[in-house]
Amino acid sequence: MMEEEIKASLGNALRQLLVEDLSLMSLDDLELRVEALKAEIERALAMTESKKGSHSEAEALFKN
Repeated sequence: MMEEEIKASLGNALRQLLVEDLSLMSLDDLELRVEALKAEIERALAMTESKKGSHSEAEALFKN
């Protein structure tokens, strides 16, 4: 995907995160941000896996 396509597919909050000036944040704030982003990545990955499973189940249902 091109950068423009990626930005177009993102929600507004995520788009704002990508352009935020990190140099203004304290070390503690940066560490909290990293932990929060890691948790969000895990949440997104779990949903991705859930949707893949649902998609596979739906495909199997309609193949029969």
